[in-house]
Amino acid sequence: MQPNTYHYLTENEERLAFIRLHPEWYRKLTRDPEQITEFEKEMKYFFGRTPVQRIEQFGNRLQMMNMLIQMAKIMKEG
Repeated sequence: MQPNTYHYLTENEERLAFIRLHPEWYRKLTRDPEQITEFEKEMKYFFGRTPVQRIEQFGNRLQMMNMLIQMAKIMKEG
């Protein structure tokens, strides 16, 4: 593996964790370091860091808060 690619991977714990879980990416990056952008995309998707996933997570949190507020209102009335 090229030193700059190796340094890129080791400077972030999340990247190392992803490489450990998906060793095929180590082989891909060793053969073709230009695939680093694909690696980043795959890693973000795996850890739920894409914009779509973040919006979904935010929506789920809003639903949960709304449900808790509704339950508090019911408890207060009863």
